Amino acid sequence: MRVDELYLQRQLQQELIRTQRLGFANNSNFLGELKQIEDGYSKEPSFIDTLKQMIEEVNQLHNESKEKQEAFIKGEPIEIHDVMIAAEKAKTSFQLLMEIRNKFIDFYREIIRLQV
Repeated sequence: MRVDELYLQRQLQQELIRTQRLGFANNSNFLGELKQIEDGYSKEPSFIDTLKQMIEEVNQLHNESKEKQEAFIKGEPIEIHDVMIAAEKAKTSFQLLMEIRNKFIDFYREIIRLQV
């Protein structure tokens, strides 16, 4: 989710809590509208899910590269260019993941420096 979507979702949750305190929680029309808005945002995969998927893919590429390297060392019939291609894919995907991490760290530091 984007930051503004998270903000909207948080506002909806706070509004729901406020209405429950005021006794309006039985208003099914209002709650139905809130649920419909919230469901619209939950259909998209969250950023955390996307990041987890990317990490899993990087790990899978690394494991495939490792398996091909071990097979080549054992003398199994595997071409050297297949081993090198798998190693470069794993290396490149890991470098991309590290660059994304570095950008997030920079982004976090920038947010910390902001004065409210």
